[in-house]
Amino acid sequence: MAGMDTPQPTDLDQRTHAVVAAFRAPSTADAAHALARAGVPVFPCVPRAKHPRTRRGFQDATTDPGTVAWMWRQWPDANVAIPTGRVSGFDVVDVDTHETGSGEAAFDKAIQHGLTGGWAFTVHTPHDGLHAFHPNPGIEQRSWQLPKVHVDFRSDGGYIVVPPSYVEYDDGTSGTYRLATVASGPPSPVDGGALRDFLQPPRPRPVVAPVTDGDPRAAAERLARYLLSEPGYRHARLFWAACRLAEENHDYDVALSTLGSAAVQLGLSPREAERTIRNAYRHAHPHAAHPTPSPGRESSTFAPGGRRRPNPPQAVIS
Repeated sequence: MAGMDTPQPTDLDQRTHAVVAAFRAPSTADAAHALARAGVPVFPCVPRAKHPRTRRGFQDATTDPGTVAWMWRQWPDANVAIPTGRVSGFDVVDVDTHETGSGEAAFDKAIQHGLTGGWAFTVHTPHDGLHAFHPNPGIEQRSWQLPKVHVDFRSDGGYIVVPPSYVEYDDGTSGTYRLATVASGPPSPVDGGALRDFLQPPRPRPVVAPVTDGDPRAAAERLARYLLSEPGYRHARLFWAACRLAEENHDYDVALSTLGSAAVQLGLSPREAERTIRNAYRHAHPHAAHPTPSPGRESSTFAPGGRRRPNPPQAVIS
């Protein structure tokens, strides 16, 4: 896979260094205690398996040292897992490799297009897959699975088993989760919705007649009506519509003010809408200058009607 190298010294923050050290612990109990001390909630999974040992699963995750000690006294051989998303501060791109297919090619393609690749560290899974850990951006991101692509995304509402857990599979194979690489510089978040839309675009694509009336907003407004016409696949349809405008060289700000308004009406956050549109323009013209926010846009997000409003607070891993 692209970017796979040996661990090396990094400029990562202290909390991430502590997580890396926890992943190198000699036992799952030691790892659980080290993660909790670093402020990462943990919970036990069934020994040699990936399903939770406690009744509420990842909802029982805790950083309380007494509770962690009690859990591993009860189940000393338990695997260790962490919830993903805002609660832990980590999102994970899960790349599967097995007999039915591999997500390596799709993952490498996403790296080439700048949609992932800025991980803090990666973990090898027992089935020769890969978990790429990214800092959570401090906003809600939903977990999703793409079985045909063999890539999943773990964020809010998900969890991941971590080193040094050991798993035995139904096919007779087994192995240990182990740290693979550590970044050489500051990591970057992943836009989960944009990554999903890139890896599995919507289909079939609707036919939209070309614009002939000379109005530069006409195409964008018609595509906005298309977005509002169906409730499902919001990210995917927004990504496709924005790609079409980019391919026809329509102005980026027009796409924001029309498609962005429609996406927000459908329930996407302003930040999700703006990121998806921006990534669509990058995807449509990978060798051109990427659209960049106008002055002040990095500290503000799009709101319906062309208005701007402050960004939601950002989570800082420290």
